[in-house]
Amino acid sequence: MAANEYEFLDEAELSDFPGLMAVSQFVRMLAEVPWFGGLGLELDGREILLSEDYLLALGFPDAYISPVENWEEAAAAAANPDWNTEWWEAEEQVRVALVSEACLKADEETVMIALTHLQNQSIEAVLEPAELAAEAAGIEDEELIRAAAGAGAQAIYQAGLLLAAENEDDEHHAFALKYRLFESGRWPIGVVGNSFHIF
Repeated sequence: MAANEYEFLDEAELSDFPGLMAVSQFVRMLAEVPWFGGLGLELDGREILLSEDYLLALGFPDAYISPVENWEEAAAAAANPDWNTEWWEAEEQVRVALVSEACLKADEETVMIALTHLQNQSIEAVLEPAELAAEAAGIEDEELIRAAAGAGAQAIYQAGLLLAAENEDDEHHAFALKYRLFESGRWPIGVVGNSFHIF
């Protein structure tokens, strides 16, 4: 890892925290992800299964998968006032639990600094790809572009948090499944009413 990647820890110290080491390695791979490269394409079987597993893992097995075909539909979904607050609260509860788990693996200050670093790197990783994807579609809505980039950055943070917590079942965890949808070039916008909108 780069010497300045975690300025508060040298390599020997970081090796004592396998979860944070995994976060460091994860950050280095972000540039290889085809962020937003699959927007608007028909969902393939793998993406449908990932979506179903994500919804099941969060406790929404009856939600319908609702593909979004273009940026205009994505804007409407993202701005829909009928957002399912239970879905958001479920993700938030998972996030809080993982932070607590991560702080059991290393001291809280170290974990928070690592997660702040992850957050900063996540924004850098997704903003330009979101801008390029929008530009290719003739979209100039800066607020919508920031919403897409913000969602991608959040998914990176959530997946990194899962690594920091050293979750044993991370492959089937809701945050891992959500990240894999972004890794496929998608933007899982969220659950609105009883529909899971994915672009």
